[in-house]
Amino acid sequence: MPAINADNWLTLPRVGSPIAGTDRRVLSVTTAMNGVEGDGFLVRRAFAGIDHRRLDPFIMMDHIGEVEYAPGEPKGTPWHPHRGFETVTYVIDGAVEHQDSTGGGGTIQDGDTQWMTAGSGILHIETPPERLVMSGGVVHGIQLWVNLPAADKMIPPRYQDIRGSRVQLLTSPDGGALLRVIAGELDGHRGPGATHTPITLIHATMRPGAQITLPWAEEFNALAYVLAGHGLAGAEQRPIHTGQAALFGSGGAITLRAGTTQQARTPDLEILLLGGKPLHEPLAQYGPFVMNTEAELVQAIEDYQKGRFGTVPVDTVTHRSDGPGN
Repeated sequence: MPAINADNWLTLPRVGSPIAGTDRRVLSVTTAMNGVEGDGFLVRRAFAGIDHRRLDPFIMMDHIGEVEYAPGEPKGTPWHPHRGFETVTYVIDGAVEHQDSTGGGGTIQDGDTQWMTAGSGILHIETPPERLVMSGGVVHGIQLWVNLPAADKMIPPRYQDIRGSRVQLLTSPDGGALLRVIAGELDGHRGPGATHTPITLIHATMRPGAQITLPWAEEFNALAYVLAGHGLAGAEQRPIHTGQAALFGSGGAITLRAGTTQQARTPDLEILLLGGKPLHEPLAQYGPFVMNTEAELVQAIEDYQKGRFGTVPVDTVTHRSDGPGN
């Protein structure tokens, strides 16, 4: 059950119906691959199998959980660098403690989002809070990498701490879906996240049998990733389930429908909707560095090795190798 909810969905602002005949068709449905991050926690590579040209301006997304850890099981990452893009860590349930070389830090939990613009270079760490390591608990979230335009790749690092209480809550015309707008705009309603690259990021919860047809910017691409449950995507109703991503073609609207029955553990369809304006720029990536050319990657590695990304703070959070983050 996502932490951010509303007592009565019918009291929320409702999203209007888009113009008929503009529905996007589903180009493909892909299944995430399993991977390992940090000190050994499992993730799903949400966009595995999708051509990076179709993902632009997104680079990748990891889906963490939903998993219930026993005491001592939660794990995180050690200090590591980034340059040339933004990381968006959205914690649906659970908690992550973080800190970076610019002085940013804190705990994101239960619907909070950490939006970190790496820009010219940053060091950061993500680790489970000590209380989570000691007691165990549920962890569920995603980390999305958003590319920066060439002109912004070397801007100063920036950090946004977006609390779940600030997320824009909307509902569908019949009240069957709760829409959490984290960034971008949906039918004139804006989320709190400020982006360098124009994108929209929405977490939708859909009751069994509910259907939504949402207006979508025609210049944006469109993807739907299933966090939990199963349903149908597109006007042609392509089946999708947990760990699968639907890539949509062109048009001014996207349609999704929740299965009429869901599993007891996940009573609703939980789905992440995202899209952005493609940059149409060269992409060069080496691990945590995302630039436009190989020469810029070489420079990024050299700058990191020479300590130009800043230094680890003296009062750093503890790196708990036995104890979610991404």
